[in-house]
Amino acid sequence: MQDDVTIKRLYWHSRRGMWELDLLLIPFLEHCYPQLDDADKARYQTLIDQEDQDLFIWLMRREWPADAELRRIVQMIVDYAESTSNNQYRTL
Repeated sequence: MQDDVTIKRLYWHSRRGMWELDLLLIPFLEHCYPQLDDADKARYQTLIDQEDQDLFIWLMRREWPADAELRRIVQMIVDYAESTSNNQYRTL
């Protein structure tokens, strides 16, 4: 029950209003987040508290976060997007 509430909360916090970010964050949340270990779940939760501009730069691979913890979860999201058949990601 608590996991369902957490996922719903994270879903709404992952919806950023920027199409590019939504295309990366929502599929990762839906398909990967439930299988993450607690440390990576915490990293994701920290990541979505960041500013949209920073998320965009990181997730578009223009820069990497200075923080190694954030860099790890950003890399996981990018790797997932690049390894799936998410054709919309390929247009970014």
